[in-house]
Amino acid sequence: MAATEPTTQTTASKRDTPSMKDTAFELKDLVLAYAKQETLDPLKALGRFVAFGIAGAILLSLGTILGALAVVRAIQTETSPHLTGNLSWVPYTGGVLFALVVAGGAVSRIGKAQP
Repeated sequence: MAATEPTTQTTASKRDTPSMKDTAFELKDLVLAYAKQETLDPLKALGRFVAFGIAGAILLSLGTILGALAVVRAIQTETSPHLTGNLSWVPYTGGVLFALVVAGGAVSRIGKAQP
């Protein structure tokens, strides 16, 4: 009777433990899930961050160009008889100064992110 008990326990424990093939498949699934979690998810988040940054840069550039053009036209319209001829460069200087102020404001916001 003592001889049959160890064989019963051995066959029962063999049925409870997964086979080598099942373990290999589980390991492969675990490694793939980990790789996706650590590589693809951060890349997707980075892609969104870059997309919004590019869109913001394009809109800021377009707004600055249109704002500078508005400054030039406003100075030309309001000082029509006075800033003509040799002084026609003055409104364009105003537009360039506007663009420089906007660029300076944008550059002042560049820095390390606060934790």
